[in-house]
Amino acid sequence: MNGSLKRAGVILGILIAGLAAFFAMSIAAPQASMAQETGAPHWILELKDGAVDIELLPDLAPNHVARVIELTNQGFYNGLVFHRVIDGFMAQGGDPTGTGGGGSTLPDLKAEFTTAIPFNRGVVAAARTNDPDSANSQFFIMYADAPWLDGQYTIWGKVASGMDVVDKIKKGEGDQPVVAPDKIITATIKYE
Repeated sequence: MNGSLKRAGVILGILIAGLAAFFAMSIAAPQASMAQETGAPHWILELKDGAVDIELLPDLAPNHVARVIELTNQGFYNGLVFHRVIDGFMAQGGDPTGTGGGGSTLPDLKAEFTTAIPFNRGVVAAARTNDPDSANSQFFIMYADAPWLDGQYTIWGKVASGMDVVDKIKKGEGDQPVVAPDKIITATIKYE
């Protein structure tokens, strides 16, 4: 009986030590991950002609920025094409079907429209249907100023560097889908 109590005490001690280690790691791990996530978030797209650094704007569109970060961390954007690219207007991507009709499996987002930043060259915004609350994973990068879009779409980023790379994305004929479209090689998040 005495041996059974000793074994039970040892097992109980091991369980308590394991729980203590688990709780210590669960407290330290979020602090370590938060330390990596200080500074402004940037979305880095590696394209065939180089890198595009897009500064994310969580103060303007916190839910859209969180979605881009979440999908990027899942590897969602890697290999996706720019399916709609209109010379002098914009380059659109982020659809896993490559048709303009798809999105991620996550729910659509409510609009976070603003007029704090105008739709100028280099702005990055959420693509959507006619329903303002239908944005999901698709986005577009502006080639030129488009003031008629102000307050109509959610702006969640702006190109910090690499606009020359964006300019080289293969264009479609007019508003037609791009034949053999360029793709995002990799998308990553970094904090500066």
